[in-house]
Amino acid sequence: GGDKLSVFTTRPDTLMGVTYVAVAAEHPLARQAAKDNPELAAFIDACRQGGATEAELETAEKKGMPLGVTVTHPVSGDPVPVWVANFVLMSYGSGAVMAVPAHDQRDWEFAHKYGIPVKPVIWPADGGEVDVSARAFTDKGVLRNSGRFDGLTSEQAFDAIADYLKEHGKGDREVNFRLRDWGVSRQRYWGAPIPIIYCEDCGEVPVPEEDLPVVLPEEVEFDGSGSPLKKMPAFYECRCPDCGRAAKRETDTFDTFMESSWYYARYASYDNDDVMLDTRADYWLPVDHYVGGIEHAILHLLYARFFHKLMRDVGLVNSDEPFRQLLTQGMVNKDGGKMSKSKGNTVDPQALIERYGADTVRVYMMFTAPPEQSLEWSDDGVDGAHRFLKRIWNLARRLDAMGTETAAPGDAQQAVRQDIHKALKQALFDFSRQQFNTVVSACMIMVNAMHKLGDGAADRAVLQEGLGIVLRLLSPIAPHVCHALWRECGYGDDILAASWPEVDESALKQDTLEYVVQVNGKVRGKFSIAADADKERIERVALANENARRFIGDATVRKVIVVPGRLVNIVAK
Repeated sequence: GGDKLSVFTTRPDTLMGVTYVAVAAEHPLARQAAKDNPELAAFIDACRQGGATEAELETAEKKGMPLGVTVTHPVSGDPVPVWVANFVLMSYGSGAVMAVPAHDQRDWEFAHKYGIPVKPVIWPADGGEVDVSARAFTDKGVLRNSGRFDGLTSEQAFDAIADYLKEHGKGDREVNFRLRDWGVSRQRYWGAPIPIIYCEDCGEVPVPEEDLPVVLPEEVEFDGSGSPLKKMPAFYECRCPDCGRAAKRETDTFDTFMESSWYYARYASYDNDDVMLDTRADYWLPVDHYVGGIEHAILHLLYARFFHKLMRDVGLVNSDEPFRQLLTQGMVNKDGGKMSKSKGNTVDPQALIERYGADTVRVYMMFTAPPEQSLEWSDDGVDGAHRFLKRIWNLARRLDAMGTETAAPGDAQQAVRQDIHKALKQALFDFSRQQFNTVVSACMIMVNAMHKLGDGAADRAVLQEGLGIVLRLLSPIAPHVCHALWRECGYGDDILAASWPEVDESALKQDTLEYVVQVNGKVRGKFSIAADADKERIERVALANENARRFIGDATVRKVIVVPGRLVNIVAK
C-alpha cells in the first residue's frame, strides 16, 4: 500500500541475503493484520504474555506466523514476506528486523522450522566454502550473490551498502543504544531507605531535605517472610509533608548498587556530613587504577559509569569517567570448577599461610595465570612456589658467606649479567602490562642464572647486583621475604625506600649472536656469528652449515629468509 517499514540491523553486509522480515507482536503492522485474523490475534496475545527479556527470548522456542503481506527489498526490489515472531523486541530498534537465516543462527532456526528459504551471501575470506545446511555462517568474510556488491569484504560492504541506501533515500546510519530501565527498589531490610512518602491526596511526596537521611530501625525481627519493614507501623506510618494527613513511608530499600556505584568518590569526602561530595573528590578522581572481580565486570561498572556521569551533570565532579585503568580479575577454580562451599572444593588460605607463609601463596597465585584469566588451583604448584623462594633465600646466604670483596666481571660473569638484564627488561615491560605471572618467570630466569656463578670476587659483584634486582622486582608480590633479605644482605633498612631497578643497556650488548638454521621451516642446525655481521654474510654461513647442507641435498635453494638476531630459513625445492 506504499507504506514504509523501518528495520534496524548491525550487519548491512548481509542485506542481500534477506529472505523474510520479522516484526514484534506489538508492532503496528502485526496489530493491523490481526484485526481480521483471529488465529493471528491469539498468537500475538500469547507472545505478549510470554517472557519479554532478551535472556528469556534467547532460550525460548522460536515461534511465528506469516502476516500475509510482503515488503519490497530496498536494493533488489524483490518481494519479502513479513512474519510476526516471538523473538523480536519492540523495545529494540524499530521492532522489526531483516532476517538473514544464512548468517544469523536465530534467523536460521526460525527459517528451518517454517520452511523459509536460506540464501548465503557471505563466504570465508580465505576462499573456503559455506555450508549452511546445519547452522548459520555468522563470521564476516567476502560477499557473493550480492549483485553490485560482490567481491567486497564485510567491512567494505558495510559502508558501501549504507552509502547506497542513503543515496537512494532508503536508509541511513544510526547509533542505537541498548539501554534498559533500572529497577532500583528491593523488598528487603538491608539497604538505603527510599525517601518517598505516599499520601492518598498528594500522591508520591519526597521526604523533606531537613528530615534526611531516613534511618533504618535497628530493633527488627526477621521471620523469613519478606522485609520486616512492611510489618513495622512505627517505621512506615507518618504524616504527609505537604498536607499533614496520615501517610505511609516507602518500605522498599535501594538496590545496593546505588551505594557501590559511587563509593570510590565518597572515600575522598568521607568525613563531610554536610554534602555528598566536596572539592577533594575532584582532586582524587578519576581513580587511577581500578581492580575488580570478573563477576562485576558488567553491571557494577555500567552503573558506576552511569552514576559518575550523573554526578558530573549535577556539578558534583568535573571528570567524565570514574576510572582511568581497569583490571578485571579472573576466578579461582579447583577440580575443574569455580571454588564453592557447596561443591566442597574450597582451599583454606590460612592453613596454607601457616604451612608455607603468605609470600609463598602470593607468589603461587601471581605465577600460575595472568591476573585477568581464571586460575586452576594446584597444591603441587604451591610447593613449587615455596621451593623458588627457598632458592632466593639460599642465594642470600651464599652472598653473605662470600665476604665483601668484589672484582670486575670476566666473560663468564658478563654472560650471567647479560641474562639478568635481559630478564629485567622483559619483567619491567610485563609489570607495565600487569602480567605478573611473567614477572615471576623473569625472576626465576635470573635466579637460575645466578646459581651458575662461582665463589670469586667477580662472581660476588654480579650476585650482589642480581639479587638486589630480584628482591625489588618481587617485593610487591612477596613483600615479607624481600624486605627481610634486603635488610639482611645490607642493601638498606627498608626496601620500600629503594629505587626501582633499571636495565643497563650496555650489559645487553653482544659480540656474537646465535642463529637457528631452518630448512623449509624445520630446525636443522645452529651457528654463531659476529653481532654486526651483514645479511649476506649471515646467509653464506647458514648455507654452509653442514647439517643444513645435508637436508638441502640436491634441491634448489629458492629463497633465504633472515630474521635478524634469531633465525635463517632456507627454502629449497
